[in-house]
Amino acid sequence: MKCYYASKRNGTIYTGITNDRIRRTYEHKNNSVESFTKKYHVHNLVYYEECNDAQNAISREKQIKKWKRQWKIELIEKLNPLWKDLYCEILG
Repeated sequence: MKCYYASKRNGTIYTGITNDRIRRTYEHKNNSVESFTKKYHVHNLVYYEECNDAQNAISREKQIKKWKRQWKIELIEKLNPLWKDLYCEILG
């Protein structure tokens, strides 16, 4: 399972989990499903974490969703200071 963020700098930050990060990121980027990210035009993968099981991913997602926006920004910028889209990176 993966915990991930999709966002644009100074825009909406979305946090979610998936068992297939490539598929889910593709869906977000292409508005393939009716979702929060489609409604708010959030299409870039800017941060992700690996979790060893579904329960840990769910717990982490809930934890991060409660965070202040600034904390989320600091977490993203620690590993991705330019907020570059990591989609190509995860494709390998």
